Amino acid sequence: MREPATLAAKDAAPPAQAREFGWTNADFARVQALIYQRAGISLHDGKHAMVYSRLSRRLRDTGHNSFQDYLAWLERQDGEEWQEFVNALTTNLTSFFREQHHFGVLEQHLRTRAPEGGWRIWCSAASTGEEPYSIVVTAMEVLRSATAFRLWASDIDSKVLASAERGVYRLDAMKGMSAERLQRFFLRGKGANTGMVRVRPELRAAIEFLSVNLIRDDWPFREPFDIVFCRNVMIYFDAPTQRRVLERIHRVMKPGGLLFVGHAENFGESRDLFTLKGKTVYERR
Repeated sequence: MREPATLAAKDAAPPAQAREFGWTNADFARVQALIYQRAGISLHDGKHAMVYSRLSRRLRDTGHNSFQDYLAWLERQDGEEWQEFVNALTTNLTSFFREQHHFGVLEQHLRTRAPEGGWRIWCSAASTGEEPYSIVVTAMEVLRSATAFRLWASDIDSKVLASAERGVYRLDAMKGMSAERLQRFFLRGKGANTGMVRVRPELRAAIEFLSVNLIRDDWPFREPFDIVFCRNVMIYFDAPTQRRVLERIHRVMKPGGLLFVGHAENFGESRDLFTLKGKTVYERR
């Protein structure tokens, strides 16, 4: 569940007189336009300090002396720095089995008649992996077979996606998970890795990780999904962008498929696409 960055203490900008780089309203407006164009994210005006702090690191790493120069250089290319730019302006707030009620709904849905060829599930904001692995744990407990489903897990942030693929976590991040689940689905680290856990190979093998930008119309899927998780992402899009993304999700889902969204997301204006079936769970029309 990846989310645009929230202002943390480490992101607070120093007073203007102590800043390493000049920072103007015009610089901020340019960043707003570029991140909206590239990722569909609407940065509100209260994000000045966060943007300065996060992008200052990119100026240092790329050897630029001003935001004006850095942004002009960024616009002239289409290389890896765009990914770094997006990564810098997003952060990832996630945990295992976050919004627990969704996994109860998922469990009950998986107990219904399985589709021909098995369940196809997409986790569209995988972040560092806690959400997709929570989905796989639930599916394996219900279906008893890793061949009865397939999960595609995507994100726009390349760094968190790489972390998700590794599947290594601190043991203290597993609070609330039963000892039985920990033993069945995770390997505990030893020696220098004490205090860490790694997902078991069968969990990792059930997931295909890939990069997907939700606002681009180049999604790589060829067959429709039965279930889509898209939680706590679209709340940061403006209404027109939300609508475009919902239309695309609708196109890659089977009729009657379930869409799981975040606790603060409401798509009542898109009743022609999805019908509310429960608390932040929608059915594809």
